[in-house]
Amino acid sequence: MMEPPDGVLLVDKAPDMTSHDVVAIARRCLGTKKIGHCGTLDPMATGLLILVIGKATKIQDLLMAEDKEYEGTVMLGKCTSTQDREGEVTDEREVPSLSNEAVGEAFARFDGDFHQIPPMVSAIKKDGVRLYKLARQGQDVEREPRLVHVYAHEIKRIALPEIDFRVVCSKGFYVRTYAHDVGQALGCGGHLSSLRRTRSGRFTLARAVGMADLMEGKRDSVLQKLLSLPEVSRLRGA
Repeated sequence: MMEPPDGVLLVDKAPDMTSHDVVAIARRCLGTKKIGHCGTLDPMATGLLILVIGKATKIQDLLMAEDKEYEGTVMLGKCTSTQDREGEVTDEREVPSLSNEAVGEAFARFDGDFHQIPPMVSAIKKDGVRLYKLARQGQDVEREPRLVHVYAHEIKRIALPEIDFRVVCSKGFYVRTYAHDVGQALGCGGHLSSLRRTRSGRFTLARAVGMADLMEGKRDSVLQKLLSLPEVSRLRGA
C-alpha cells in the first residue's frame, strides 16, 4: 500500500472550478483524504492555490495568514451583484475619459490600512449563516467593515473601460471589493473581470503543478512537485 504523502502542493488553478473541486481532484490523484486548501479562489479566478496534505494540514492557518499578490482587471462602467463578472449587472454608467492621474489617485486611496465591507457573496458568517447563502435568498444584510492592508499596487495597463493592476495585500482582502471600490472612486462604478493569484507568502507559481497533471492522475509527477515540511520551513525562513 502506498504511503500517504505529507507536504505542501502548489497548484495553478484553472478557471471555472471551485477551490473545493481542486481538493477533490487532488484527493483522487494522490489517493489520500487528508487535504485542505489555504485561501479560497473564486471559480473565475486562476493561479496559486496552496494545498496542505497529511501532516501539513497542521500549518494551514499559518500559511493562510500570509500576504498575497494578485493580478487583475477592473471593468469600469458596470457594477454587478457579486462585484465580479459572474454577477448580474446592477448599475450601468458611462465611463468618462479619465486621465492616468485620476486613475492613479483612485488606486492610491486604497493604500495602507483601510476598512473594506465584505461582499454579500462571501463565506463570512452572519449569525451562523454564510453570507453567500443569504445572498442566494435575495437578502442583503449589514456587514461589519474589516481592516485590511494594501502593501503595494501597480497599474499595469489603462485601456478604458479596462484597467489592469497588480496588488499585494493582507489576508482577508477581497480583490473584487477593491475593484468595485476603485470604480466608485472614479465615479462610474466597476467590477472585477479577471483575477490571478501569483503569490502567497513566499510561495509563487514557479513550483506549481498544472491542473492537467492532477486531472490525469499523474501521481508521480505531482509528488515530484510536493514541498516537504522541512522545505516549507526553509522557504518561509522559519
